[in-house]
Amino acid sequence: MLEKRKVFTRKKALAIVLLIAAALTLLIVLRWLGRDRGPDVSTTEGREMFLSELGWEIDVTSEDCRNIVIPESMEGIMEEYNRIQKEQGYDLSKHAGESCRQYSYFVTNYPNCSQTVIVTLYVQGKEIIGGDIHTAEINGFMHGLRRDSAE
Repeated sequence: MLEKRKVFTRKKALAIVLLIAAALTLLIVLRWLGRDRGPDVSTTEGREMFLSELGWEIDVTSEDCRNIVIPESMEGIMEEYNRIQKEQGYDLSKHAGESCRQYSYFVTNYPNCSQTVIVTLYVQGKEIIGGDIHTAEINGFMHGLRRDSAE
């Protein structure tokens, strides 16, 4: 009796490889589309939600917004400031010479501090590109946005 053998041709192998590649591409695209991108920080509500996720409560009525240009050179005080940004995963040198919006708010829940505490966010489109928590007093402080850096 003749046995039927399945022949594995180059055409079939290529079709299988292409099918697997298409499936992987589809999975990557679906994962990218479905990833959690966080709140839309181009809106006040989105910025408030972003900061709330970090543990900060803000007075939205204190909002101050300015258009600024990131300096071309990260020297002197800008180098120090960008060090804070890099510690929290941002890097303003990647945006040197570019314009962005600077939003500032009073923080209402900063622990153990009698000074006025301000949060500043730098936003391009719907993306945070930097930010800090600080006071304006001479003996004040400045640190990154994460709540654990305050305690």
